[in-house]
Amino acid sequence: MTTPISRRQALLSTAAALAVAPWAARAEAQAALTGGTAAEPPKPAADTDWIGYGNDLASTRYAGLDQIDASNFNNLEVAWRFKTDNFGARKDSYFNATPTVVKGRLYGTVGSERYLVCMDAATGQIIWTYRHDEKGRLGARGGSGWGVGYWTDGTVERILYVTRSYQLISIDIATGLPDPAFGTGNEVNLRLDWDHEVDPKAPVVGLHAPPLVVRDTVVIGTASSSTGPGYLRGFDVRTGKRKWIFHTVPKKGEFGYDTWIKPGQAETATNTGVWAMMSADPELGLVYAGVELPQADWMGITRHGDALFTETLVALDIETGERRWHFQTEHHGLWDRDIACAPVLMDVRQGRKVIKALALPTKQAFLFVLDRATGKPVWPIREEKVAPGDVPGEYYAPTQPVPSRPPPFDHQGVTVDDVIDWTPELKARALEIIGHYRLGGLYRPPTIATPEGPWGTLMTPENQGGANWAGGGCDPETGIFYLYSKTVLQNYAIKQLPNGRLVPGGSTSRGTNDNMGGAFGGSANPGGRSGLGGPVLPNVKDGLNDPITPDLLTIGGMPILKPPYGRITALDLTHGTKLWQVAHGETPDFIRNNPLLKGVTIPRTGQSGILGVLVTKTLVICGDSGQFTDEQGRKAARLRAYDKMTGREVGTVFLDQAQTGSPMTYMLGGRQHIVVASGGFEGGEFICYRLPAPRAAGAPPRVEAPRPPITD
Repeated sequence: MTTPISRRQALLSTAAALAVAPWAARAEAQAALTGGTAAEPPKPAADTDWIGYGNDLASTRYAGLDQIDASNFNNLEVAWRFKTDNFGARKDSYFNATPTVVKGRLYGTVGSERYLVCMDAATGQIIWTYRHDEKGRLGARGGSGWGVGYWTDGTVERILYVTRSYQLISIDIATGLPDPAFGTGNEVNLRLDWDHEVDPKAPVVGLHAPPLVVRDTVVIGTASSSTGPGYLRGFDVRTGKRKWIFHTVPKKGEFGYDTWIKPGQAETATNTGVWAMMSADPELGLVYAGVELPQADWMGITRHGDALFTETLVALDIETGERRWHFQTEHHGLWDRDIACAPVLMDVRQGRKVIKALALPTKQAFLFVLDRATGKPVWPIREEKVAPGDVPGEYYAPTQPVPSRPPPFDHQGVTVDDVIDWTPELKARALEIIGHYRLGGLYRPPTIATPEGPWGTLMTPENQGGANWAGGGCDPETGIFYLYSKTVLQNYAIKQLPNGRLVPGGSTSRGTNDNMGGAFGGSANPGGRSGLGGPVLPNVKDGLNDPITPDLLTIGGMPILKPPYGRITALDLTHGTKLWQVAHGETPDFIRNNPLLKGVTIPRTGQSGILGVLVTKTLVICGDSGQFTDEQGRKAARLRAYDKMTGREVGTVFLDQAQTGSPMTYMLGGRQHIVVASGGFEGGEFICYRLPAPRAAGAPPRVEAPRPPITD
């Protein structure tokens, strides 16, 4: 005998089923409510791939998936974890890799020795691993690197990556072994065939960035030190033979040589590599690469003039390497503002006209939006006059390029209005500190520092940006660009030694990412390196009444600048306007619980770091660069989701350590997965999230055991 229920009870129980049940139960509940029969379940969504760092040659970091959305992001659970501890002699605490997924297999570079691994993308189980014999050679860029390149002709499939010692490797994905037809002895030695000599074994050259594979060409940049110019090269993807070389410092007779106005300086230039990731447009036949500064980042005495192609975005023919156009984002830079990330290729609508554009975020917090076919600005870019400095023998560019649209995405320059004012005592102390320095706008140059003062030039963004290697992403359907950026104070100073020699000085203020410090790029170092994040060190005296000394830019461990210290910004590139901007990350413990702020309520500050965003159909997803203690006493981080159109935070998922790579996503077996690299004291790992598996109709709900608190 059944017990009758009221219509109200039926409606309430049906609504509850619709809210929490998987598809089958939802269909049955809907049928009961309407008096009909359950429809056939929908077909599972097709599997999708994620190719390279940016998911496409346009570097959009976009996937039009929406199984994970605002309504269920909080329900994500860990599908699998992949620890990298055993892939090197030490833990990779700053694990940066973004994996590539092809046909249900996940490929990534992992560990301090930069192994290549192939895993089942559904389970995280290893299918094969490869470790290249470095033959005693050392590289200038260690760790896991940022990822891999992928190539196929429809039959043959290859994964390509660059080893720590700067060798290009092509792996047959079916076997996990090197392609014997590629290079010599299972490698292309990138120290050779470079139009200048490079030490065969010393740690003077390397690369974090993955190869850019376009058509049948592999484009390889470099991060070099004193080896000479970091020329850009293209290689045949089948054989490994060099197809072309682009001289980032022009040789005599080549275009741009005369922009090095002091004789002999072009011939002695070093660095000028393309260490950032690149983008490409196969239809236009162009690859887009950003060139770094030459030697002496804060001092240009040895490189007078605009010195092409430094701090310049170049568009090169994919097949020949010939320059089609270039755009210099800063003239004779003195602030270490290398082009640090790939431009994002997207179409921009201007009235009825659609422009094939690119959007290049920079360390100086400008987004340069250019026609990617011609290099011409989409909106006017003014050449604004800037004041010279006081360094003897220095060259100063008379103007600098300033975009009219969109507005800067982070704070630029320093004024007295920028210091913290949470209490009168903090404000007075901060003003006293900055009184020892020169202040000004974005292009105020470094100054000669003396014991009596000034102690340098204070500036934001710092020399890592603004934006850095993780870059930004976009929704190609709406024309909205998204990125994370940080606000940290920098002291640019030049010091004169007793012998009269001039050397760069100054320092970067401590960041706010409470996460165990930071390695190159800044987010998770078990050694607790000073200057990149976390609470004040025991030997630092920066209280309200301690002596003020050069480069001490904190008070009780707190930055003297107002927050936010980390932010995510949405820029509407249809109109060239800012759509929204939010502080990203919680206020770190050492600020929130600071004795100097007892009884004071402050806004959410966010945390500084280097982070990449993931853009999906409805969300912008990004993890924290540092930790905080939550209401349950757990000190950890979060993976966060924001509504793409409003910036409203719509969900968070527990993340034990900081995000140190950039998140990516794919569909597999009808379920959307999100994978992110995380690192810190406990080493590095890939963490894969997905929604709980649908349970059969009538099955009891799952009960999760509570997670124990994490102790420091």
